Amino acid sequence: MSQTPDILCIGSVLWDVIGRSPSHMEKGSDVPGRIIRLPGGVALNIAMTLVRFGMRPALLSAVGRDAEGEDLVRQCAGLGLETAHLYRSDDLPTDRYMAVEGANGLIAAIADAHSLEAAGAKILRPLREGPLGDGNAPYSGPVALDGNLTSTLLEEIAHDPLMAAADLRIAPASPGKAERLLPFLRAGRGTLYVNLEEAGILCQTRFAEASEAARALIARGAERALVTDGSALAADADAHQVLTREPPRVLVTRVTGAGDTFMAAHIATEAGGADREAALSRALNAAAQYVSGDTPS
Repeated sequence: MSQTPDILCIGSVLWDVIGRSPSHMEKGSDVPGRIIRLPGGVALNIAMTLVRFGMRPALLSAVGRDAEGEDLVRQCAGLGLETAHLYRSDDLPTDRYMAVEGANGLIAAIADAHSLEAAGAKILRPLREGPLGDGNAPYSGPVALDGNLTSTLLEEIAHDPLMAAADLRIAPASPGKAERLLPFLRAGRGTLYVNLEEAGILCQTRFAEASEAARALIARGAERALVTDGSALAADADAHQVLTREPPRVLVTRVTGAGDTFMAAHIATEAGGADREAALSRALNAAAQYVSGDTPS
């Protein structure tokens, strides 16, 4: 792509290996199903959805120069994503994510983002040394950021003057990495996209519903918080108001990537000039279509 990107997607760009079965599964289950490999990672999932909403995303991440990395970059470029700013390493393998899903939802998952973590701040060079920004002209557009980056790098981003003008939109990647978002609470920066469990981890408590969790995140310093809770009410809160909406009722056929779809649809809708109520509704509709299988993987 030669056009200036509308948004930067910073974080995990990897291969998803997903095993799905229509059967109800428990620990130790051995059932028939399908195993697929597709481009994934939180940052990439968000970027792919943004393209479907008409935006032009650029990826900032680490991808190896191994065969898997070359294939992944080709597929990303073919999807309309800007890949020129990726950090390509000769020494680090391309990251992977593996998940097992049953009729009762996500059973287990392992995220291998070690190369992204090892690359660290190298993935941000285009923001510090050009062409996307530098000390004389910091980047001032929207950024979708995921919690697969290290705690140290996320802390740095939360306070980096070169990111001070950016519209930060942040997701934790998983409940196990939710605490990595604490620097943005302390700095009062960015819009957080979390589920009810992740909100509870950030606030060190349990919440009964999303609006309670969103208010608590604002009280702890968040600039803005969007909290989802599966098929229950979702909330969008800042210091001035709390909005709630109920997601559409659908038959769930997949779950991996649903939160990323919600976040991307919300960002794209607001970028198009819609108000907060319309953005929340459209994001919930997009996520519902995704989990029902009505949109592409």
